[in-house]
Amino acid sequence: MDKLLILKDIAFIILTAKFFGLWARKCKAPQVVGEIVAGLILGPSLFNLVHTSDFISAMAEIGVVLLMFSAGLETNLAKLKKTGVKATVIACAGVFVPLVCGTLLYMFFYGFEKVGSDGFFHAVFIGTILTATSVSITVQALKELGKISEETGTTILSAAIIDDVIGIMVLTMVVSFRDPSNKISDVVIRTIAFFILSGIVGFIVFKVMNWLDRRHPHTQRIPIIGLGMALALSYIAERFFGIADITGAYVAGIVLSSLDDSEYIDSKMDINSYMLFGPVFFVGIGLQTDLKSLDMTILLFSVGFVIVGLLSKIIGCAFAARITGFRGLETLKIGVGMMTRGEVALIVAKKGLEVGMLESKYFTSVILLIIVSSILTPIILKILYSKTDALKEAASADS
Repeated sequence: MDKLLILKDIAFIILTAKFFGLWARKCKAPQVVGEIVAGLILGPSLFNLVHTSDFISAMAEIGVVLLMFSAGLETNLAKLKKTGVKATVIACAGVFVPLVCGTLLYMFFYGFEKVGSDGFFHAVFIGTILTATSVSITVQALKELGKISEETGTTILSAAIIDDVIGIMVLTMVVSFRDPSNKISDVVIRTIAFFILSGIVGFIVFKVMNWLDRRHPHTQRIPIIGLGMALALSYIAERFFGIADITGAYVAGIVLSSLDDSEYIDSKMDINSYMLFGPVFFVGIGLQTDLKSLDMTILLFSVGFVIVGLLSKIIGCAFAARITGFRGLETLKIGVGMMTRGEVALIVAKKGLEVGMLESKYFTSVILLIIVSSILTPIILKILYSKTDALKEAASADS
């Protein structure tokens, strides 16, 4: 492995990712969109200046573990308990409907195959990608509108968190089923065993970390131990339970999310992720996407993927919101708030590529969905809340 070539590639990745990330932010799009565009420019789609290597792939894997660890750290368990049943029902619908619709979409384009075949699992994996929700864009939109503390805003945030937990579990099950030697009962048992072990070990680790945190608050040993736990659980999850490593990282984050210094740990993780590993992961997505190889079928599939991805979330979550007691435009707000996709969708897609359940050409569809949903969500939410405010003003005037 050429050391100088690696240094050159990393330099290209970091500088280009930063430039296009800032450009994306100015265009009111997520920064990760710009980083993916940087990968498309550096990779085979355009200039072919950087090539994927084992080293870059390993760094990208660390990047995805850090991202999922941070996602777990940012989980607000208090809000999960507060919204409880409503958010859980909405999250379940937000996973089930896109999973089914995405699976049917793939089968519509590439044929209906029997359960257990490779084609069937490829179809299910497309549906699995659509289960993910990225709430960051919605949070920003709700903050700007001053609506984040309302019941609908709180419900959206909690449902998105639960949605990701369920989505990661679905990913774990689908990847495990892909191995012909796995029986359904074995997969279920291993998954349950992992979460039971995580609960027991997590409780012990939390007590120890909480003790350390109180004795040595805001010291570097706290995030270092937390990172070690995330990496260890990632290894244990995949090595001994056949579960995706990102599940272990996510669980580690959730375990430590209730620490007083959880934000401090997250800030330290963010430095590593933001400076190096995160850009390598997102640029790597672009490097593995070759737009030159696209044909009309993939383009049409991408359009269908975006439409199904948006509508399935809106319909599933809005219907569930209606069942749980929301009415009128409130149900639509929740559905629209849940339709954004981001990092988790890319993480799931990357995992599918690693295990042979997804071809790199489908990254184009995922990237397109992220861009479209990120643009449309704030616009539609603003329109819906404007209508609600206008109706309230009219009702006040009449009274």
